[in-house]
Amino acid sequence: MNNIENLQAYWWLLIAVLGAALVFLLFVQGGQTLLYGKSSLAQRQMMVNSLGRKWELTFTTLVVFGGAFFASFPLFYSTSFGGAYWLWMLILLSFVVQAFSYEFRRKNGNLYGTRFYDGLLMFNGIVGCTLLGVAVGTFFFGADFTVQRSSLLDPASPVISRWAPTHGLEAIACWKNLLLGFAVFFLARTLGAMYFINNIADTALSERMRRQVLANGLVFAVLFVAFVVVLMLQGGVRFIGGQAVEEPNIYLHNLLGMWWAAAIFLAGVLAVLYGIFRTAFRRGWRCGIWWAGIGTAAVVLVLFLIAGYADTAYLPSVTDPSSSLSIANSSSSLFTLRTMSYVSVLIPFVLAYIVYVWAKMNAKPITETEMAEEPHQY
Repeated sequence: MNNIENLQAYWWLLIAVLGAALVFLLFVQGGQTLLYGKSSLAQRQMMVNSLGRKWELTFTTLVVFGGAFFASFPLFYSTSFGGAYWLWMLILLSFVVQAFSYEFRRKNGNLYGTRFYDGLLMFNGIVGCTLLGVAVGTFFFGADFTVQRSSLLDPASPVISRWAPTHGLEAIACWKNLLLGFAVFFLARTLGAMYFINNIADTALSERMRRQVLANGLVFAVLFVAFVVVLMLQGGVRFIGGQAVEEPNIYLHNLLGMWWAAAIFLAGVLAVLYGIFRTAFRRGWRCGIWWAGIGTAAVVLVLFLIAGYADTAYLPSVTDPSSSLSIANSSSSLFTLRTMSYVSVLIPFVLAYIVYVWAKMNAKPITETEMAEEPHQY
């Protein structure tokens, strides 16, 4: 691929794939919020160890997601990550405490007890999921920033992007962003409960998780429908001939203009609903995580595509529409995109390795007997 427009579209597709994978893998965070409740000590230990075998996948995907943005769309990286740093720092803080919670929870000499680290895992589950949803919400509902490329030549202040003085806190206060944030949170809890049913052989725990799937799944469905309605009525910015033009109902137009994306979106929604209701009402069925997980990935993939394709600004500026970022005005150079595209051919092999490792770790469900005999526990 030598055309820069094709490379920009290709790399936005890869960003979308990584974003879809990240949201699916948030079942780890959702599962962490289910640790408290009517679980016995043995059940909680099985739940933590089940998640402990997968938490690095979510963390790694988040890092790769940010790294891909840095390499392919550096202006977004400097604008959002550098400008809305309170939002991103809170997200990173929640993931950092998750990492050392799994590492130190069962270490000898733990002065705080396992409940302290379980609380930190709960913090990661609530804050991480909700604020990631808020951050993605800015892709559709905009952010308070301006871009002045000529500032790069100013020796006194060589800063291209300038954010609002609140540096990302205003994004958390936006009800539209929070709507998506809470939808992601309850989706993660639903997926987490499905994962426990799939990965842990405990009848009492499975029955409790089925109730959690129904309760959290219904809340998610209501929030998601509300988000889709708001999104379809939302205006945005489209670049026509290099000029930023504000367009009402832009995401509805994008979805209808890409019939194949609309078909994938609908199929993904139906797969999620099928996974939720069959898991809730069919005892012994353990495949809900795959139906809902694949459906989630499909829906998120389409949301990223309608946010960035068709000359749409994937980060609209509510202060100055001409400062909005699109895949055309925020990407790396042709040389960089082309070079990285050669490296990207390794991605299918990495994904295949992840699937293989996952299959080996999930060869048989976790049992209470296994936990009693397992020398390494989280």
